Amino acid sequence: MGITRQNILDTDLYCLTAEKFSLGRSNVEVVRAMLDAGVKLVQYREKEKKAGAKLEECRAIREMTREAGAAFVVNDDIDIAILVGADGVHVGQEDLPVEEVRRLVGPDMAIGLSTHSPEQARDAIRRGADYIGVGPIFRTYTKDDVVDPVGFEYLDYVVAHHDIPFVAIGGIKAHNLGEVVRHGARCAALVTEIVGETNISEKITALRKTMKAAKE
Repeated sequence: MGITRQNILDTDLYCLTAEKFSLGRSNVEVVRAMLDAGVKLVQYREKEKKAGAKLEECRAIREMTREAGAAFVVNDDIDIAILVGADGVHVGQEDLPVEEVRRLVGPDMAIGLSTHSPEQARDAIRRGADYIGVGPIFRTYTKDDVVDPVGFEYLDYVVAHHDIPFVAIGGIKAHNLGEVVRHGARCAALVTEIVGETNISEKITALRKTMKAAKE
């Protein structure tokens, strides 16, 4: 079975692009390293680039992820997600409502929604999101419009009360990843901890060992 709305989060690491933290490497170069290390989900997130440049990068990454059997999610840019045939699109609380995104992307593309509270989690489920982002768990500096950290209280709530697939996100690093997993997260998103690493393959191997150990 291929990548579907139902199984898109069936993986451990949710990797995001962030070119300004990538040690001078392009997003395409970084994604290639991620895929070579066995990553099965990549989100393209670039806030500042022009639409044409983002489309060109997403087309290249879409082809790479397809060849690798990995899922490809586009952050915010619904039009680009449609144009490149992404597996998913991820939106925030102040973006278009999930129902309207569904009208645009059709029945097959996964829709992820960032959430920061129990109320937002319940609303995401009611609106038909396929998965939710839970966080930021810790303070993060990869986004300019980030909300305050929600800590483990909200993560614990989602684990205890909802079955919707979720990814823990926000300030997650090698030193706190194990704790996030022990609180019930099966999928965790990391940004600078991966893209800012000289040897991405070694870092991903180490992160996976940390996650495995935390589950045992």
